[in-house]
Amino acid sequence: MTVLDPSDLYPKSSLGDQMEGIPSGREVEWEPLVDYRRNGVSENTIHGAVSWYSGEQCIHSFGGNVLCYGRSMMKLFYIKVFREELASCNWKQKAISVASHNGTAQHVEAAQSLLSEGEWGLMQTPLDLPLVQFGRQVRRPRRWYNNSSGHHAAILNGCRQKGWNRSGYTLPSHPVFAAYLHEVRGYLGTDWKPLRVARDGDGLPTVSMTVNELAQCYAGLARNRDEDWIWESMVREPDLVGGYNRLDTTIIKSCQGKVIAKEGADGLLGLAIDHPDYSQGLGIVIKIAHGWNPQATWYVARGILGVLGFDLRNPYPLQRQKAFLVGGIVPPDRLDALTKIPTWDEWDPDRDRWYFEPKL
Repeated sequence: MTVLDPSDLYPKSSLGDQMEGIPSGREVEWEPLVDYRRNGVSENTIHGAVSWYSGEQCIHSFGGNVLCYGRSMMKLFYIKVFREELASCNWKQKAISVASHNGTAQHVEAAQSLLSEGEWGLMQTPLDLPLVQFGRQVRRPRRWYNNSSGHHAAILNGCRQKGWNRSGYTLPSHPVFAAYLHEVRGYLGTDWKPLRVARDGDGLPTVSMTVNELAQCYAGLARNRDEDWIWESMVREPDLVGGYNRLDTTIIKSCQGKVIAKEGADGLLGLAIDHPDYSQGLGIVIKIAHGWNPQATWYVARGILGVLGFDLRNPYPLQRQKAFLVGGIVPPDRLDALTKIPTWDEWDPDRDRWYFEPKL
């Protein structure tokens, strides 16, 4: 382990330092994915990248092979390290172990159940508030409200059963991180190595990965869905994976056991799909250039899932705008099907125009 010089801890220019082999977001070939139009004129355009993988084959790529961090999308692979140790847990405990939850009482209860009360002090999630609050609620930040509390509790539970020291479990020098990298290499090859390791928002290490690599991992999840309990736990308890009106939870509910979905900061959605056209599993990753945007991602996911035969509802209507998809989000042979998936509902009021042409 190399200790950094303090002068290397901060950038040297507000324009950003150029690092060899690591493109900045300004150099990436982002593509438009969806735009919001008011009476036919684009007001906002959401850029990003999409990757489709089946097995080790890239089916479709749009927006460039962007380098990013897997963030919470990769929680499923962290928990694969403890597939045997957590096998005796109930379905709620298994689902919360891979969750990025809203922090409701239901989520906190499931997360706390993974540890004895005497072990709660070991958990190192940052203090946080519930991700979604209704009305005016004044709460004291707690570690259990953090969206990763169930994930951390499951890791601590698994470390105890493996006999690993739980002190420092969030550090890249801990055995859990080495075991996690071993799991990822099972999908990307034994020679795979991340270009960067960073500290995630919940304190655990996250590694840089391209959208193609992320999609390949998710294709593997679909192909190997029966090798452990992770897929079934998410299908059985989708409300624990995210929560009320969360995109990943809604996708899992809508696709009747054939798709698992996982959101990841900042602007990631991973889809592992069991589809008859793809015997090696289908993995699709959506990356939004400007970060977390559930509504824009929802429109893109609805179009992608729609051309594969899954019915995901539209998100809640836009105010005086309509959303329009870009054809590149799907392979060319599925473009015609994409044009038939409306991004608005017939009962939506047409608020972006008057019902007459004004005289100018």
